[in-house]
Amino acid sequence: MKLAILALAAGSAAAFAPSNGQSSRTALNMVNELEIGATAPLGVYDPLGWLDGEPESFERRRAVERKHGRISMAAMVGVIVHNNHITFDGYLSPSKDLKFSDVPTGVDGIRAIPTAGLLQILFFFALVELAWLPASQYDGDYGVGWFGENIENPEEKARKLNAELNNGRAAMLGIMGNMVTEVLTGQTMYEQYAASHFSPFGDGQGSF
Repeated sequence: MKLAILALAAGSAAAFAPSNGQSSRTALNMVNELEIGATAPLGVYDPLGWLDGEPESFERRRAVERKHGRISMAAMVGVIVHNNHITFDGYLSPSKDLKFSDVPTGVDGIRAIPTAGLLQILFFFALVELAWLPASQYDGDYGVGWFGENIENPEEKARKLNAELNNGRAAMLGIMGNMVTEVLTGQTMYEQYAASHFSPFGDGQGSF
């Protein structure tokens, strides 16, 4: 979970969606990829004008946005689970007598993981990125379907793809906000909620 947060911190993706005048189809069962993500109220959001200046880069940028959104959604779930002290049983590192429950909550928890464990996680990331779910497959469709179900209806698929992109965008903002707030307040998500502290600009006591 903590490595998912670290991976997110290494890069971010902006939400770009092109105009309806373009026409491009991907392997996503004839769903128009160029219309995915252009949802109300913003619609097409391209403040830097990259769609006009670098249209050939759209596919890669959309793939980056989709992947970072997926990582961020997993990271947010992990943060919520870990901050509620839900952990695996047993040892993370028997040789160091380190249990999963010994890893502190918050972004600093990664410091408790032994170097060998971090290397194993990074190796797994590399395996996923290069072989299992390759970054070169820009459409993001790895044949696993939606909870194992292959959605044939283009309208339903477009709706779910829009939901994935928008939830991923929200998760990217959420996980970055969580990390920044932890640094500013010195409190983890659990500690902030327990103290009813919801403002990152206060002293950590009270709501504001």
